[in-house]
Amino acid sequence: MPIISQFYGILIIMHYNENDRHKLPHLHAQYVEYDSVFDLDGNELRGNFPNKQKKMVEAWIMIHQDELNTLWKLLRDNKEFFRIEPLK
Repeated sequence: MPIISQFYGILIIMHYNENDRHKLPHLHAQYVEYDSVFDLDGNELRGNFPNKQKKMVEAWIMIHQDELNTLWKLLRDNKEFFRIEPLK
């Protein structure tokens, strides 16, 4: 699972494989002991991130939505990934 960005103690991770769980474009966000899954529209699909960090991840996703969709396609096709600018 490549780390595609990191900001304010939050790791943003994206990976793709062929099982059913990974057909929907999404990313994983980790913060301390919290782990959540977000779709590329910024919706939290699974997990329970602290509200402040959840809002940061949602904002970051909205800012980088086009890049995230491109990155998902690259990973799906087993191509090289790139890192995305952190939230500043």
